[in-house]
Amino acid sequence: MSRIVFVNGEYLAEQDAKISIFDRGFIFGDGVYEVVPVINGKVVDRPYFLERLDRSLGELSIKWPCTKDEYLTVMTKLVGKNNLQEGIIYSQVTRGVSDRDFPFPENVKPSFVAFTAEMELLDNPAAETGIPVATTDDLRWKRRDIKSINLLAQVLAKQAAVSKGAAEGWMIEDGFVTEGVTSTAYIVKDGKVITRPLSNSILPGIRRRTLIEIAGQQGIEFEERLFTIDEALEADEAFISSATTLALAVVSIDGKSIGSGEPGVLTRKLRACYKERVIAEAESQNN
Repeated sequence: MSRIVFVNGEYLAEQDAKISIFDRGFIFGDGVYEVVPVINGKVVDRPYFLERLDRSLGELSIKWPCTKDEYLTVMTKLVGKNNLQEGIIYSQVTRGVSDRDFPFPENVKPSFVAFTAEMELLDNPAAETGIPVATTDDLRWKRRDIKSINLLAQVLAKQAAVSKGAAEGWMIEDGFVTEGVTSTAYIVKDGKVITRPLSNSILPGIRRRTLIEIAGQQGIEFEERLFTIDEALEADEAFISSATTLALAVVSIDGKSIGSGEPGVLTRKLRACYKERVIAEAESQNN
């Protein structure tokens, strides 16, 4: 069965899906995207992803392609049409189709596409082993708080990490860790979780936001500040979070073990609590 995708109001077999070569997303990377988890056939983290998408669109002065409820309806229909039980939905909004010119075109309708992908989120085998990370320079632009489809710097950074045998890269700028190539970066020291504060330098991760809430509920101390790789190497634990990894232990950086070299107690606890939260959210949609 062919995967069904959404392209500007139509649900199509993936091999039939097309966009214009004049789409500004294709030409300029003039657009934003979101990746949303699907758990037990339900889209989760919905309010936070809509809020972040709204902010990204606003920062680029791109109009919503439809109402927020209609956007969610597309997500729900794609899950049903593809019988997706666990995985993600990728959705993308660009400024639209216009002849190539740098200024914003007038009276252009935004383009909206989306597709699903099956992934093992809840029982990811890497949750038991942890993952290796490699450091890489942060070569991105200065508005990383916008979830822009301009991802060439991340592509290069990810490939650099993978070529070193790592599963993820931690990007470094001015001597400090900014974030993972496709994730938020954390370290744990003396029972305290540490991550970089929000600014234009990093993406406001939805899992980051949720894990801070969970930490507060569990009485886990959380500190937002800059940290270095040297500090990370001396940490008791390290981990990442994202839509596709939830919360996942980092057991080595550039080949050097972190703590015991295995997923730590706090990382496991936060991951377990996050899993409970999204499972409960999915179940609540059946009521």
